[in-house]
Amino acid sequence: MDRAIVTSDLTKRYGNATAVDRLSLQVREGEIYGFLGLNGAGKTTTIRLLLGMIRPSEGSAWVFGVRVHPGALDLWSRVGYLAETPSAYPELTVRENLEVFRRLRRVGDPKAVEQAIERLGLGPHADRHAGTLSLGNRQRLGLARALLHEPALLILDEPVNGLDPAGIVEVRALLLELVHQRGVTVFMSSHLLSEVARIATRIGVIHQGRLIEEIDTEELERRRRRWLVVDTRNQRAAQSILEAAGFAVAAGEDGELVVTGERAVACPDEVARLLVERNVGLTRLSVEQEDLESYFLRLIGAARGGER
Repeated sequence: MDRAIVTSDLTKRYGNATAVDRLSLQVREGEIYGFLGLNGAGKTTTIRLLLGMIRPSEGSAWVFGVRVHPGALDLWSRVGYLAETPSAYPELTVRENLEVFRRLRRVGDPKAVEQAIERLGLGPHADRHAGTLSLGNRQRLGLARALLHEPALLILDEPVNGLDPAGIVEVRALLLELVHQRGVTVFMSSHLLSEVARIATRIGVIHQGRLIEEIDTEELERRRRRWLVVDTRNQRAAQSILEAAGFAVAAGEDGELVVTGERAVACPDEVARLLVERNVGLTRLSVEQEDLESYFLRLIGAARGGER
């Protein structure tokens, strides 16, 4: 499969501080690549390097096989981007801002502006000055600009920043439509693992400028820890019965029993049978899974020298 983005030992230093450290990644055409990290991890610097906004200290980046450099003007006709804080002409309306950008991008279809306004739900705000927009609607305007020239690659820095839940759902649906129906490639940064994991094909995690993990979302699901939660009318007796049967049991924060291990997760019916046969009243039995934020923080903890 062709690659939309390739970086090789991409590095950016500011004095003695290293913002991006020997970053090597590949983004396949037609996929959504989620680029995750805590604030200050190097996500925005990486995006600026990919867009040719800043020069790398070492290494290189290619987009659609073209090495990124400030003079690669033809390349940007295929790329749409949303910066961390999207800019606009504050005294111009939403429609006027998009019209300016249409002309700068040399988009021949004059209907492109109205189509972008409709696509991003900006109709009610089309004639408002951009300087009066809420953060969420400024984000919508930034996304409309990014899509105006029908790019083959979208590079998005925190694309749902400032959006309300309904807006987040709309942007998620829009990105999925662009990928599945038009073959667009999306590279999106975020510190919100749960949101990115809903739509991403693959995820790369950056910490202190280094790529510490790259994983398909299907594999991510398999790596999340799972356990069995048990509540009974006699917790002490239940714990003794399960431990005698070889299960690893611990008390949870709210007094529930937490049973770990593949056997418990795969065979909760065995746990239920053991307790019922010993006349221990069972009130709750459920398999629970580590949430995505906890997995993310566990991964960061391992990179800091803790245990995964």
